[in-house]
Amino acid sequence: MKAIRRIGMAVAGLGMALALAVPAGATAPSGGDPITLPAPTGPHPVGWEELHLVDRGRPDPWAPPAPRELMVSVWYPAAVARGAAVPYATAEESRLLLDLMEQAGDLPPDTLTRVRTHARAGAPPLRTRHRLPLVVLSPGLTDPRWMLTSLAEDLASRGYMVAGVDHPYEAAAVTFPDGRVATCRVCAGGDQGEKVVAGRVRDISFVLDRLKGHGRYGKMIDHGRVAAVGHSIGGAAAAATMAADRRVDAGINLDGSFRPPLARDLARPFLMLAADAHGKHGDNWNDTWAHLTGWRRWLQVPGMAHRSPSDVPIIAEALGLQVQKLPGARCVKIVREYVAAFADRHLRHRNRPLLNGPSPRFPEVRFVGPTSSTD
Repeated sequence: MKAIRRIGMAVAGLGMALALAVPAGATAPSGGDPITLPAPTGPHPVGWEELHLVDRGRPDPWAPPAPRELMVSVWYPAAVARGAAVPYATAEESRLLLDLMEQAGDLPPDTLTRVRTHARAGAPPLRTRHRLPLVVLSPGLTDPRWMLTSLAEDLASRGYMVAGVDHPYEAAAVTFPDGRVATCRVCAGGDQGEKVVAGRVRDISFVLDRLKGHGRYGKMIDHGRVAAVGHSIGGAAAAATMAADRRVDAGINLDGSFRPPLARDLARPFLMLAADAHGKHGDNWNDTWAHLTGWRRWLQVPGMAHRSPSDVPIIAEALGLQVQKLPGARCVKIVREYVAAFADRHLRHRNRPLLNGPSPRFPEVRFVGPTSSTD
């Protein structure tokens, strides 16, 4: 069996549970059966396109003096489900990501090529009278953008434009159109969390710039209704982007420590969704909470693990691996429903009682704050 190398990624306070947890004494099963992500729940089919964006005015922070290059997936509501199914990961991307797992067991290196998505490449966009709100997704450290596919497809099926941003050299593998693969240089070790977040703020703002001028998407997106949503360090980047870029109207942090915590008040809507008890272990959620002066919620789901907001719960469960106490499908449903309720409330101005307090539909979700649901 190939030894799975461990990586020295002690990024203080990030709570980066990188392992696909294999029960003690067990090995992960192999095989060639497809692993299908949960179907989107909205009324629309989902289209997909990949964009290669180059910021020639900014050297890449991890590979200077080359300009910063970004790969972006755009998911959108489609008129019909026409076109080829979107692949999840290439064999090389799968190998590189699994190599970064602390305990990937005996998984074949091409395991992630077996994951099946629901979006169709190049499907004709849905024609609407009004422009659509935009959600920008930033993944966790080591994760490529496609690890948030389940959330992205669901939002697009509900009528949102979704842009998933790859941050090269911070992910296990980012493949460029000419075949180059950027591997994770940040993963060599050391606490570089604040540098990562600062770079992602510029990445996300640059993506907003380019989408506004894009021939097709510039006309589909309502640039006055934008949310930034991130998992792990991507959640810290969502908050930091809101502080730096007024175009972002609302934000969500999915189980990420804030690097750094907000230093000044943020009066726009923000949701913090924790898999564990953030705020009790010096990870700065309390510090940031005090600076959220607009609409705010702090939710906790104890049965979820750090990687539960991504596609990991579904993939791991299909492989017989143990990641969290809650079933994978339940983790996906919780994240999808609360993210969509937040986006509906703050980008579409629709009443969503789910955010007012504990719900019998989701007894696992605890409201840490605020103590009153009147705001």
